Amino acid sequence: MTAYDLLLIGGGSGVGKSTVGWEMSALLREAATAHCLIEGDGMDQIHPAPEGDPHRTAVTERNIAAVWANYAALGQRRLIYTNTVSILEAPMIGRAMGGGEVRVTHVLLTAGEATVRRRLALRETGSQLGVHIERSLRMARRLSDEAPAGTVRVATDGRTVPDVAAEVLRAAAW
Repeated sequence: MTAYDLLLIGGGSGVGKSTVGWEMSALLREAATAHCLIEGDGMDQIHPAPEGDPHRTAVTERNIAAVWANYAALGQRRLIYTNTVSILEAPMIGRAMGGGEVRVTHVLLTAGEATVRRRLALRETGSQLGVHIERSLRMARRLSDEAPAGTVRVATDGRTVPDVAAEVLRAAAW
């Protein structure tokens, strides 16, 4: 059976998950390392939630499975998956990858409150900035408390994106 590598990047909004994911992808391309990237934020954007799936977990799993099946059919064996709670969802994501041997690296990106507020203020221009900031800070506390054993924590405050991406790739041994 084929073994797969799964790199989960989680953290509250504004810590840099998407930006770091894209930077890692660029670094891996430069190194000619096969991989694929799925931004988890788009895997559950449906309203209303399907009946019986209020947290949209089942629809997320189905969507990841569909996208991953296409990547795997092209020979991919490494997946970078970014999403706020991804580090808590390894079993579901592993199932979506077809089960079997999935080597998982959990990475929790962190940033201080001032950094999160500043970053979100730059990108959230609508009426929900305050709600988004509070939800991000609450989620960061939850993720810190519930992170699986062995989770690598990487602070993003005051660091360049390439530096953070390189640290995450070292943690995954990619």
